Amino acid sequence: MRKIKLKSAYRHFKGNLYFVEDVAYDSESNMKYVIYRALYGEYKLWIRPLDMFLSEVDHEKYPDIKQKYRFEEVTEKED
Repeated sequence: MRKIKLKSAYRHFKGNLYFVEDVAYDSESNMKYVIYRALYGEYKLWIRPLDMFLSEVDHEKYPDIKQKYRFEEVTEKED
């Protein structure tokens, strides 16, 4: 299973960049959520279930997308 790297930049498959702040737990369900900030516009703070954050792109719905995962860590080579 993929793991998330905290305090790192990730690229969404639609192109925008986000910074992963932390992982939080729902107090009722104990479900894990990723807390991440947009690195554009108003720099809004978002949450998303960890499993969804780490999931693969639905290539049937988005056949032209080359990125394998919904969010992929930005590496120094890409900068």
